[in-house]
Amino acid sequence: MLKVAGAPGYARWEDQIRRTGGCSDPIHVTGWTVTKDKTTGELLHRYSTENEPGARLRIACGNRRASRCPACAWTYAGDTYHLIRAGLAGDDRREIPATVREHPRVFATLTAPSFGPVHNRPAGRPCRCGQHHQEHDAELGTALDPTTYDYAAAVLFNNMAGQLWQRFTTRLRREIAAFAGLTQRELKEEARISYGKVAEFQRRGAIHFHAVIRIDGPAGPSSPPPSWASTELLDRLIRAAVAHAYTSVSVPAAADQPARTFRWGTQLDVRPIKAFGFGSDITEQAVASYIAKYATKAAETTGATDKAVHCRRCRGTGLSDRYDRSGSALGRCARCHGTGLGEDLAQLSVTEHARRLMEACGALQPLYPDRALTRWAHMLGFRGHFSTKSRQYSTTLGALRQTRADYRAAHEREARGLADTQRDTVLVLASGQYAGHGHTPGESVLAATIARDIQLNRQTAREALHDQLAPEGDVT
Repeated sequence: MLKVAGAPGYARWEDQIRRTGGCSDPIHVTGWTVTKDKTTGELLHRYSTENEPGARLRIACGNRRASRCPACAWTYAGDTYHLIRAGLAGDDRREIPATVREHPRVFATLTAPSFGPVHNRPAGRPCRCGQHHQEHDAELGTALDPTTYDYAAAVLFNNMAGQLWQRFTTRLRREIAAFAGLTQRELKEEARISYGKVAEFQRRGAIHFHAVIRIDGPAGPSSPPPSWASTELLDRLIRAAVAHAYTSVSVPAAADQPARTFRWGTQLDVRPIKAFGFGSDITEQAVASYIAKYATKAAETTGATDKAVHCRRCRGTGLSDRYDRSGSALGRCARCHGTGLGEDLAQLSVTEHARRLMEACGALQPLYPDRALTRWAHMLGFRGHFSTKSRQYSTTLGALRQTRADYRAAHEREARGLADTQRDTVLVLASGQYAGHGHTPGESVLAATIARDIQLNRQTAREALHDQLAPEGDVT
């Protein structure tokens, strides 16, 4: 640490880390850029990493997981917040009118079924084990009897949760069309269903979804919904779609595993979203903040690891790319010896409940080779995207990132004296190569200090803004 702080290029290194937001695992790039005038060929600007500390430029890793990089996860959560809130309150810059607040919309939570009794905190009663667990008790979510808990069904449900969600949205559209007396094609001419959702792991390791579901007109958020659409109707039809027999996925029997049919759990929660408080905590800001919070988390919240554990050579299949001597079947992978695992699960620093779920993924992989269970063992079988939305719900993460990139580019042009230059007349030539990632031990300590400073500054600015906007005498 002292060596890094005393190096001649420390000031520039610190500037690079601050520009990444305090990224804990920055990407290192080497290369150059040249900016020229297209018409005259005049050299306007030249940059090379040769003069940077270590002859490399450090850029943010962009990882969404707070367990891997809190700084980049903070940015991702902010983008998710604006994406969700734009679909609730509108955004003039994204051509989403504020009238979207008048559309029927609810905040729905779809949970997993039971796979066996677990330690929990029932309201006003002790757990089945006879104890009153504390909020952060390590036993919460773990099986009361591991020998009878259906670990196989738990990971298979996680693995197929994305398909179950697709079945739900399809059935919801059919329910709405049936209510309105329309066909599926005719419904598109009157109304559209939009949603934005996030996946969250419960303490027991089962996935469930939080979703903003909204009824729009045929052109999306910019058009009013039909007169028959209401929040109460949307609530009722969501419950009908979840309960319908079509909203299920089946897994065939294999070896010692029975055939299974998965449905959503009985704990379905549907609440209307309010534009403002009115005594309710289900407001636009609360919903957007809640979804943004869980967009940066994964299975590590259940005691699992946040790193992949499958064999990279066979991608978790346990099979070699070569056939056996008879030429009739693929042989076992030489690196993992057919297990599909690249890590010894017994040596991982995970909870016993999470370990059993990960072991179930490995045991089921040969029985269901198309489900990629071992490859997603660190996610307890879940293989979907954590944060998704329908096409016309609101803006996109790509658009938000492009806005940020354009803002930074404008500042760079101004700093280089190119603000008055027309962008169409500028030619930029660039060459870059990957040169590694991360920090040395000394750099990591200083980078963590920089990240804490940035976080403290943001918190101070947020509190100052809150005090400025809050009514006088309001201490809420």
